[in-house]
Order: sequence, then C-alpha cells, then structure tokens
Amino acid sequence: MYIEFIGEQPVYISMGIKVVSSIFLGGFIGYDREQKMKSAGIKTNMLICLGAATYTSLSVLTMSEHMGTVADPNRMAAQIVSGIGFLGAGAIIQGRGNVVGMTTAATVWVVAAIGMTVGFGYPVIAALITVSLFAVLRLINPVYRMLESDKAKQNYYIEVLSNGRNRGHVKEILYSRVEDIEIVSEEVLDAVSDERLLTLNVQLHPRWVAPIKREIKTLIRVNKVEFHQRDRDIL
Repeated sequence: MYIEFIGEQPVYISMGIKVVSSIFLGGFIGYDREQKMKSAGIKTNMLICLGAATYTSLSVLTMSEHMGTVADPNRMAAQIVSGIGFLGAGAIIQGRGNVVGMTTAATVWVVAAIGMTVGFGYPVIAALITVSLFAVLRLINPVYRMLESDKAKQNYYIEVLSNGRNRGHVKEILYSRVEDIEIVSEEVLDAVSDERLLTLNVQLHPRWVAPIKREIKTLIRVNKVEFHQRDRDIL
C-alpha cells in the first residue's frame, strides 16, 4: 500500500503507520476538546480518526486486490461521511431556544476527514490539516478579543451554582473570551451535597454573554448560571 514520501510498502507496515498516525492525530485534537470539557474528548476523537482511516484503507486495499474489477474507494468515503453525520447530530443539543455543540459536531466531521486522509496514504497532509484545525479551535477567540473595542465592553458579575468544585473549568471557558477575571468568592451552601456558589467579576462584550452562559451550563454538576450587569468599574 502507498504511503506519502515512503512509497509502496507491505500491507502490515503501511497499516501500522496509518493506525499510529490516526490515533495520534485524533488524540491531539481530542486533548484540546477534553481540556474544554466537551462531550467528544480524547478517546472519541481517537476512535473517529482511527475508524475513518481503517475503513478508507480497507477500501483502497480491496481495490488493489481486485484490479480489473469495478471498485471505487470513494463509495466507502461517502459512507463514512454519512456515518459521521449521525455522530455529529448526537453532539448537538437543543433546548430552550439554544443550540449547543455545533463546534463539537464540526470538529468530529473534520477529524473524520483527517482519518480518511491518513487512510488514503497521506499522513503528512493529515498532520497539516490537524494543525490547522487546532489553530482554529485555539486562536479564533483570542483574535476576537483583540479586535473588540474596550469601549464596547461592559462589567458583569457572574454567579455559578454547582455541586462540587468547577472553578477551574469555569475560568478556562471565560479565559477563551475574557482577559481579566476576578474571583470574588466561592461559598459552600450545603456541605452534604457540596453545593457551591461561585461569584466572579469580568469585563466583556455583551454579545459573549449568551454563548459563555450556554457553555458553562454544559459543565458537569453546574445547576445554574446568572450574569448581572454592573454600572461601575470592577477591574
């Protein structure tokens, strides 16, 4: 089977390269998603990338083993895309007029494309796509922050009610769109259930309020999130 920059290799060697490459690239993207407490984490992205690479490799292998017959590896690729559509639909949550999980669904779709690229024998191109995807996931929000005018930002205090400590995850979500965060307090309301009320002061553009609120609500054990606008400077 063909491998980019290496040429034709025995089946077992080429499949080994593809398996290792797909697991690594899928895990690389999955690590970013798991750090952000998304539903599709390291294992999910690894499996998606590995599965897409395996199915694509098998279709290419079948075509090479049956030369002279009508075989099209693109048919298998089309079926992979259809299957990923079901996974993506499962990652999208809609409720109370809000849609959450679109970025996760789109990421799953691209990770499958990375696996297919590996399966066709182009791991280096797949690595370039992976780096591009990682850059989009990591850099778009900081660029938004740089372009926003400080005059358009407003002061808010946020209250997060949860069962257990979620301070680190809440701060990570906020830091993707906010530079300055002040933790005012973290009060234990019920020692038995470990119910806590976390209060923070932030300064951000009003258009980020709804997306941040939705994202915090997706965290495990978070029961309630409230944003309150303040008139005076708090940072």
